[in-house]
Amino acid sequence: MSGETIFFINGPNANLYGLDPGGTYGSDSFPVLQARCEAHARGLGLTLDFRQSNHEGVLVDWIQEARGGAAGLVINAAGLTYTSVPILDALLAFGKPVVEVHMSNIWKREAFRHHSYVSKAATGVIAGLGGLGYELAITAAATLVRADIR
Repeated sequence: MSGETIFFINGPNANLYGLDPGGTYGSDSFPVLQARCEAHARGLGLTLDFRQSNHEGVLVDWIQEARGGAAGLVINAAGLTYTSVPILDALLAFGKPVVEVHMSNIWKREAFRHHSYVSKAATGVIAGLGGLGYELAITAAATLVRADIR
């Protein structure tokens, strides 16, 4: 099967990636990451709906929208990973494969980042591989969708 749509949802401050090339998130800007991800998805026969918002309610709305329009979902909830029960609840209601992704290795960072609400709803987690992790998350989502693994 080809042509599935995968939503890729990014949370607060992801739009700032690449502005501090020596920082935690590397040198690729958000538009560069988006272009890489869209090209990777096309190579897998997927349509990628790549989005970013700094607002929790918008992310919840998009997850709910994905219920009717996406075969799977990739999410980097960013700082909301550690605080958002509404995002968790929306993901639990999604009912399709969810891949949680983080640019950095959240377990090597501050202690408060070691607990993810998103993980409770995720089929799998990829962390610490920078932009490569984004591409791997898309590959994982495609594999899970095509194998009907939730």
